[in-house]
Amino acid sequence: MSNRLALEDSPYLQQHKDNPLEWYPWCDEAFEKARREHKAIFISIGYSSCHWCHVMEHEVFENPQIAEFVNQHFVCIKVDREERPDIDKHYQELHNLLNRRSGGWPLSIFATPQNKPFYAATYIPPHNQNQMMGFSELTAIIAEKVAQNDEKLFQNADEITAFMRPKNESVQATVLNEKIITQFILQAQHNYDESNGGFSKSPKFPHVSTLKTLLTLERLQSDEKIKKIITHTLDSMALGGLYDHVDGGFCRYSTDESWLVPHFEKMTYDNALLCELYAHAGMVYSDDRYLKIAKESADFMMQFMMEDDLFYSASDADSEGEEGKYFVFSYDEIITVLEKLSISNVHEAAHSIGATGGGNFEGHCIIRLSNNERPEWFEPFCRELGILRQSRTYPFIDRKVITAWNAMMIQSLFVLGKSNSTYQAQAIRSLEKLSETMFLNGFLKHSTLIHKTPKIDAFLEDYAYLCSALIEGYQSTFDERYLIDAQRYANKALELFYEEGKWYFSRGAFTTVAEMDDGTYPSALGVMVNALQSLGLLVDPKYSRFAFKSLEYVSLKLMKTPIYYPTLTAEVIRHLKEQRLIKSNSENLSNITAHLNYPFVLLKNDETLQEFTICGENSCFAATKEITKLDELISSTL
Repeated sequence: MSNRLALEDSPYLQQHKDNPLEWYPWCDEAFEKARREHKAIFISIGYSSCHWCHVMEHEVFENPQIAEFVNQHFVCIKVDREERPDIDKHYQELHNLLNRRSGGWPLSIFATPQNKPFYAATYIPPHNQNQMMGFSELTAIIAEKVAQNDEKLFQNADEITAFMRPKNESVQATVLNEKIITQFILQAQHNYDESNGGFSKSPKFPHVSTLKTLLTLERLQSDEKIKKIITHTLDSMALGGLYDHVDGGFCRYSTDESWLVPHFEKMTYDNALLCELYAHAGMVYSDDRYLKIAKESADFMMQFMMEDDLFYSASDADSEGEEGKYFVFSYDEIITVLEKLSISNVHEAAHSIGATGGGNFEGHCIIRLSNNERPEWFEPFCRELGILRQSRTYPFIDRKVITAWNAMMIQSLFVLGKSNSTYQAQAIRSLEKLSETMFLNGFLKHSTLIHKTPKIDAFLEDYAYLCSALIEGYQSTFDERYLIDAQRYANKALELFYEEGKWYFSRGAFTTVAEMDDGTYPSALGVMVNALQSLGLLVDPKYSRFAFKSLEYVSLKLMKTPIYYPTLTAEVIRHLKEQRLIKSNSENLSNITAHLNYPFVLLKNDETLQEFTICGENSCFAATKEITKLDELISSTL
């Protein structure tokens, strides 16, 4: 018999509808029941493509003995963190407070019947193991303490709740100066993995915003050491493993240092951000290999993850109960395909793509090139493997549409569209569909299931990323409507989430402060400041003043450890170095990108101009008819 989650739209909540646990969605009814019956509350937060969420479901939530006890003594609430990032952020902060380390998913929270939390963990095994308390033992202790009104437990919960309330803290500001550049580069070099590219050890994430900021700095000062970090990392990630050569697109992260064994789920935000990064790098370095990776990633998203011009949120790592089963191949399968293509030495060819008899992942083979030059036979080989995959069960796809993540993908398509108009055309269609779907009755919405009416109001990240995509849309098409819409959403974001330099991520069920750091993806605060700086140059200097106050508010942390905040760091550098605006007619502007190296340049259409005019925020400096002189002229105005 299904529980209450059967009535929910969220694919993640639907995954748990047949658990023996009597789950509630996040709702007043659940909290009222806990108070009325004096039961502890268990809140579990995750998302549909989360591997360890599946493990905990199988081991704990599907266990009938555990469920019988928990149903008797607890009220259990399931939350989709993609659907309700405000709830997730609140409890991730709680986990950090109680455990002095960052959390993750699944996130497990225990609270009093009055919904005052006192315990936070991530994955919890069913029973005690390896010095970890098991779910069965933990719930027995909590149930007894709540039933006995244990004074210490309730007192701790009161103190934690008081500490978690938003506070009006005094803010220490410091001067923003170019020391931030030196500091950021030194910290990036310190974290750089010289052997494998990227930053830090396993598990290894792409750190797109760090690479993007380094790319900006390399354009400013042409530093071979910085360029090596960028190109080495891009090359290493694209060899295969983290990158899927067969379907295209990137997996979430690598479980090892060399990018070989990924966590196989594919997220829209990762593919959007990496597509944009590789497209930018391809244009900056005139490298078709990077553009090819960007195009293959976009093609993957459009083929596997798009419906009616909107993008789904994620695909799972698991299929048929096994992690990575859809993605990997046996050595015999690889040899058979190579023989079909009449490759002269099939075993040598197999070795060149990481395939051996023993495999490189649990007895199976992940396709990974030994160098960045693809053999002539490689593309037809991948097409044959794609045909082989068609007979397999494709991993579960979460068909949720999230405004911020769709905006990221649309922006990447606009950027990629500068080298191929097919992608620009898709970006235009997707932006129109997103606006039509998610802007209802004067309100922007956060998420919905495909073809359903959205119910959840937008958060700061939705406004920020949509503004950014609209501005990129204007830079690509010079359609004035995009600029008007970007202003409208920026104004609304300022009204809803801004307060004297401080930004909030949400101000609804939970008031959560906007994060500075680029965690799972670039911070909403950083992206919002980026949009405001652009609007300040394109439309009205008042937006730049809001951007500066926002940077000033977080300046002390920024100047100390900029490596934690790459997106905001790039905006400080943009503020210090100054932006430039090039005005001309749309025909002139459409051919301009390849001739510009200075990273902080925006374009403004003026059909009355036959020449290029270079302007700052308050005045214009120079004009020329020669496109090749633009970079030199820009430099002379700085």
